[in-house]
Amino acid sequence: MSMRRAVAAATGVLLGMSVLTLTASPAQAAPRQDTKSNKSPVTVAHRGASGYAPENTLAAVSKADKLGFDWVENDVQRTKDGELVVMHDTTLSRTTNAESLYPKRSPWKVSDFTAKEISRLDAGSWFSDDYAGEKVPTLEQYLRHITKSGQKLLLELKAPELYPGVEAQTLRELRSEGWLDSSHLKSKLVIQSFNANSVRTTHVLNSGVKTGFLGNPKVSELDSYAQFTDQINPTHSTVTKDYVKAVHARKGPLGKQMQVFTWTVNDASTARTVDKAGVDGIISNFPDVVRDATGG
Repeated sequence: MSMRRAVAAATGVLLGMSVLTLTASPAQAAPRQDTKSNKSPVTVAHRGASGYAPENTLAAVSKADKLGFDWVENDVQRTKDGELVVMHDTTLSRTTNAESLYPKRSPWKVSDFTAKEISRLDAGSWFSDDYAGEKVPTLEQYLRHITKSGQKLLLELKAPELYPGVEAQTLRELRSEGWLDSSHLKSKLVIQSFNANSVRTTHVLNSGVKTGFLGNPKVSELDSYAQFTDQINPTHSTVTKDYVKAVHARKGPLGKQMQVFTWTVNDASTARTVDKAGVDGIISNFPDVVRDATGG
C-alpha cells in the first residue's frame, strides 16, 4: 500500500489541532488467561514478553504466546520513507546495532532511516546472544504474526506529534490486514497514546475503535476525556482505589464503562496492590509474574 497517500489523507484532519502531551520469577508455561470468566485484571505482555525476549520483536510476541497470553502491547513509529515499524524509542541506538552499522548517522532517529535500512539492523543481540539477528518488524509483519497466533493488540502510537497523519495511516494498515472488522473491534484491539489529541483523532477517524489515554488526568477532567477515550491508563504509582472508581463511574465513547489499564508492573507485590485498587488490566514485562500474583 502507499503509506505516503495515507499520510497526505490525514493531514487535513490534523491541521489546526495542537499537541497535548502530557524481581521476576522464571518464565513458566501456563494455560491462557480466560478473561471472560475471570474477574482478575487482564494481563498484557508489555512490548511482548519483554522481560524474556527483546522488546517489540516477533520473538517477544511468540514468548508471550508460549506463556499463554493473548494480549500484547507494542509501539508504532514511521520511517523516513513512510513505513510503519514497531519500535519504542524514537532513536534506534538502545535496542539495535544502528550505531555500529551506521556510525555517521547520529542521533539515529527512526524517522531518519528508510524501512530497508532498518530491516538490516540486529534488534536482538543487545538483549541476549540467543536472539542475535532478530529484526525490527514492520507493523504489517507484526499484525500478520499475531493474526496467526490469535493474539490481541494494545497498540501505542509512539510520539505521534513527530509523524503527522500517523493515526489515519495506522488505521489504514489495520484495515488492510483485517483488523478493523467487527470481531477485532469488539474484543481484540485498543489504540492508545500519551498524546490526547492523537487519541481524539483516532476516535474521530474511526469511532468504532476502542481507545486509551496514557496518563492520569484529574478527576475533574475525566468527563472531557470520556468523549474520546474508553480507557485511562496511568502508571502504577498513581493508581488509587478512589481514582479507579472515578474512572469506572463514567462511560467512554463506545457507551461502556471506562476502564483502567496500568503500567508497567513487574513484581507480585505491586500487582496485588493495583489489583486491590480495582484496575481492569495490568501491563507487564513479566506477565506470568502478574498472572500468578493476581490469580489470573
